[in-house]
Amino acid sequence: MERTVVALDVGTTKICTLIAEVGPPPENLMRIVGVGNVPSKGIRKGVVVNVNEVTSAITESVQRAERTSGYEIASAYVGVAGAHINAINSRGVIAISRGERGIRPVDVERALESARAIDIPHNREILHIIPRGFSVDGDDGVRDPIGMQAYRLEVEAHIVTGATPSIRNLIKCVQQTGVQIDSLVLEPLASGEAVLTDIEREMGVVLVDIGGGTTDIAIFIEGSIWHTVVLPTGGEQITNDIAIGLRTPYNSAEEIKIKYGHAQPQAVMPEEMVKIDVFGEDGQHQVPRHYLAEIIEARAEEIFELVLKEIKRSGYDGLLPAGLVLCGGTAQLPGLKDLARDVMGLPTRVGEPENLRGLVDTLHSPAFATSVGLLRWGISHDLPQPSQQPTRSSLKMPGWLKAFLPG
Repeated sequence: MERTVVALDVGTTKICTLIAEVGPPPENLMRIVGVGNVPSKGIRKGVVVNVNEVTSAITESVQRAERTSGYEIASAYVGVAGAHINAINSRGVIAISRGERGIRPVDVERALESARAIDIPHNREILHIIPRGFSVDGDDGVRDPIGMQAYRLEVEAHIVTGATPSIRNLIKCVQQTGVQIDSLVLEPLASGEAVLTDIEREMGVVLVDIGGGTTDIAIFIEGSIWHTVVLPTGGEQITNDIAIGLRTPYNSAEEIKIKYGHAQPQAVMPEEMVKIDVFGEDGQHQVPRHYLAEIIEARAEEIFELVLKEIKRSGYDGLLPAGLVLCGGTAQLPGLKDLARDVMGLPTRVGEPENLRGLVDTLHSPAFATSVGLLRWGISHDLPQPSQQPTRSSLKMPGWLKAFLPG
């Protein structure tokens, strides 16, 4: 029976709501039937700074998606990011009381709960506990231990935490629109669902999602997430550099970046000029496009150097043969992929959501990796019950809500 999943991507530069109809398993074919994409307000570097403005923007995004789909949204999978995000790896160990019966799902849950028993500051909350791998009676490298006979089960888990005030403010903004939260999902995890291949995840790959206010990093090895971090820099910093360097208003700088921007000055003709609005009496004047590219290159290089530093700090820099996958709105800048390859010394490609059906004219873009990824995360983690199937007039809220909600 068909079900419906909703994604809500609350970003620094845009808020996007997607509604998808999903066919029965195992295919789970997805068709996007509702899209609501509006400029973001009240978000800075991925964090809510004005509750009323964010609530208003979310309301507009949700209403647009509802109008295009004919559905009334009751709940959604919501992306979360911001420099307050942190992650650590932890181990949990349990004894299997009757090993001859085999490991059961409840035993895996107990092992994850054991890994969860770590000290975190009182002002932080756990968002995700993701198993990286299992050890059964001392044998490592087990992906799925269920059904195996054993007396000892050990799990290596990746635990993602966030600042309680930031999480609560986001929850408040969403719920004030009348939308409940199925799950808060770390944005680079969602983006990975949309743009990474199984082979890349298995071999070792780093996902770099450069949004407006943040750069999200996620390292995948052996099919699992091994490291995540969110850096407080992104496309807005490039735009701000342009505004300062060219003495032009911020909105004009953003328009110039999108229309004429390039991350490699050597690829721009030296004689090419760009007309820009400037402060002062002159109103407009022309600048070399080469100079604009130099401004962009300097900030983009800094971002990739920070990413490289974080990868080396993780200790996994030698385990990434699949290289780097770029996504996020900033990934659309001409020359950025080549600059990333040169700075990082890794094979690099730009990741875009693929195999989409329905209202997808604008969604085949790295800017919508998180939005589409939230849908795919929801499809793979949703547990619909027969009595909870959606109708045309409303989307029923899953009753299992909310082990995923912080607190």
